[in-house]
Amino acid sequence: MAILVTGGAGYIGSHTCVELLNEGYEIVVVDNFSNSKPESLKRISEITGKLFPFYQMDVLDKKALDQVFSENTIEAVIHFAGSKAVGESVSIPLAYYQNNVIGTVILCEMMKNYGVKNLVFSSSATVYGATDQVPITEDTMLGAVNPYGRTKLMIEEILRDLSESDETWSIALLRYFNPVGAHRSGRIGEDPNGIPNNLMPYISQVAVGKLESLNIFGSDYPTKDGTGVRDYIHVVDLAMGHLKALEKIRSKRGVDAYNLGTGSGYSVLEMVEEFEQVSGQSIPYTIVERRAGDAAICYADVTKARNELGWSATRGIHEMCEDTWRWQQNNPEGYSEESKIKQETRSPVLKTAVGLFMSH
Repeated sequence: MAILVTGGAGYIGSHTCVELLNEGYEIVVVDNFSNSKPESLKRISEITGKLFPFYQMDVLDKKALDQVFSENTIEAVIHFAGSKAVGESVSIPLAYYQNNVIGTVILCEMMKNYGVKNLVFSSSATVYGATDQVPITEDTMLGAVNPYGRTKLMIEEILRDLSESDETWSIALLRYFNPVGAHRSGRIGEDPNGIPNNLMPYISQVAVGKLESLNIFGSDYPTKDGTGVRDYIHVVDLAMGHLKALEKIRSKRGVDAYNLGTGSGYSVLEMVEEFEQVSGQSIPYTIVERRAGDAAICYADVTKARNELGWSATRGIHEMCEDTWRWQQNNPEGYSEESKIKQETRSPVLKTAVGLFMSH
């Protein structure tokens, strides 16, 4: 029995695959590489010493998805696959609704066809919108303010409706706060396409000389240093949250949402200062205007995850910065183009260091 990981080559997906394999799970990975690189799969195998089946495909492709389910005995699905840039979602909303919402509906239809009713869904704290409540609990009013957040909220509602219609489904909705960091080996980490949208990869690319300086949006917030405060969570802690959620859904039916964060916040300047200390590099920055919709302070109440999943984050700001810097130093260009695993077109099956690569 295997765990299907959609989007398993991505940032959070790859770290979760490592933890799943280390815990003895069998996995099957699907990814279309729209926001990830094949090299990450090779490195998952390198870190764990284990092979696994992989299919290069899109969850919108019903025929390819049917092949995955027919060729493997799937026990549960961890669903990461989806578009994830807030700004881009505002520019091309239809693409986000198509990829995220329709893709999830197709996945759930296939799960239903094969009698697979266990699902861990990669949601987001963006479902809470621009709330002033802190800490944010799972009962905080929902109200996403951009297309990306709305796709996550719509999917949550669809999954609740699905569970309501069939009580044999077991679903965990994991609402992430701000994932940062990398695997301590320095072999896998965050490799954004183009200019990073998130703070930590932006800081690390400035530190390594790839970008000139950091823009800090606003310095007049009612916080200790005037910059925005966010709940940053180490990606390995986040990955472990998925394993705990997986354990939960295997023993309990219904739908539950869980915040995954640390339960405390760090300001932008605190993150910059800690990164400078860890890296020994100066991070030049410019204070610019606030961004519309940005809250001054945002952090999670993680009581529910602690009590019901037996999970809590254990890595602090020092490890977040240290592991990010190790990854960035070792991989200044991320997963380089030269290291991509080439697909073999003449044969449907290619045996590689990663496992079985299925060409579609």
